[in-house]
Amino acid sequence: MAPDEVSGIPSWPEGFTALLADYERHLTAERDLSTHSVRAYIGDVADLLEHLIRLGHDDLDGLDIRGLRSWLAKQQSLGKSRSTMARRATAARVFTGWAQRTGRIGTDPGALLASPKAHKTLPGVLNQADTRTVLDAAAVAADDGSPVGLRDLAIMELLYATGIRVGELCALDVDDIDRSRRVVRVFGKGRKERSVPYGVPAGQALERWLAEARPKLAREGSGPAAFLGARGGRIDQRAVRRLVHERVEAVVDADMAPHGLRHTAATHLLEGGADLRSVQELLGHASLATTQIYTHISNDRLRQAYQQAHPRA
Repeated sequence: MAPDEVSGIPSWPEGFTALLADYERHLTAERDLSTHSVRAYIGDVADLLEHLIRLGHDDLDGLDIRGLRSWLAKQQSLGKSRSTMARRATAARVFTGWAQRTGRIGTDPGALLASPKAHKTLPGVLNQADTRTVLDAAAVAADDGSPVGLRDLAIMELLYATGIRVGELCALDVDDIDRSRRVVRVFGKGRKERSVPYGVPAGQALERWLAEARPKLAREGSGPAAFLGARGGRIDQRAVRRLVHERVEAVVDADMAPHGLRHTAATHLLEGGADLRSVQELLGHASLATTQIYTHISNDRLRQAYQQAHPRA
């Protein structure tokens, strides 16, 4: 949010304009965050600064823990969800920590700020039989040898085989795929690099796509993109989301996005005996706590199987 887009406040101090610009440069150049993440952080901080102005302050010296808490209380009064409030509390802590480290504020009030706990919801996943049905249907659709059909099959197989994010898949270059070792090099959040293995079915689908179909879609300017759109440019995330939704809904009548295949891959790995740390590494989670949600899914399925099968359940 640009400072001149903030309306309905007494005045926007020039110092805050420069402050936001410096913080945006930090998020972009030093933390290497995505455009979407930078926009979200800047929007939350601009809203916090607007609240500070309404409290009668025109510099960061007036920001303390009471001001942060009153800002979050305002969000609650506006009906913001707990997840939104938790995200904004995180944004405030990241900002005040940066401001304190760079000498823009004497103390870090965000360090005292507790985050509202968001309600954890279990992500929807496909069972193994339905997943196999979806992928088999994608393979049947690719039997005509059309470039788009072979591409779609390779995308579906790779998403499920690796559990990578849709943005990570769209950013893949051809050289990021080691076909001999069946390993894909992924650049995740914060440009952190990791290597993720994939299995034989995904390898076969990728081989057909890269060797037979990709050259037919490639155009001058296609560059090194691993997956191309119908016009030869790097495929975008909306196209992949639409593809996954259509392929899944057509077979199992479920509404699923690429992230659902990520959840599905993680759940099936744990159900198959993979340890939590390995799944954390494969998914690129910074915290093990993020990965642990999948243990709840697996336990729920185990409980359902027990109740259905055990005579004294």
